[in-house]
Amino acid sequence: MTTTISLEAIEEIHFEATRAAEQAAARFFQEKLGGRDQMACGFAWVTVFEKASTKLGRRLKEVGFRKAYDGGLQLWNPSKFGCQNVDTLEAGAEAYAEVLKRYGIEAYAGSRLD
Repeated sequence: MTTTISLEAIEEIHFEATRAAEQAAARFFQEKLGGRDQMACGFAWVTVFEKASTKLGRRLKEVGFRKAYDGGLQLWNPSKFGCQNVDTLEAGAEAYAEVLKRYGIEAYAGSRLD
């Protein structure tokens, strides 16, 4: 990827994406689970297939992304929502990834059961 985005812009995008993730997770938790942490437990994250050594990779690391085992960079639980329900956490990760995509950063939400 050859996206050239300043550090300040990445910080703003991260803030916007985090806010979207927080809102999506909270909405899902209330509307779909009735505000109770129930059903399947798991984890969710966002992956950007970017090398950590690139300018974009370094900027993403500065806002919290870390190297992924299968390549690229990942940000786990971008919503920071305090529950174990995988669907809630995935809603947050999907919202975060969508914001990155709007800015031309190829991003994907992922999840797994615990």
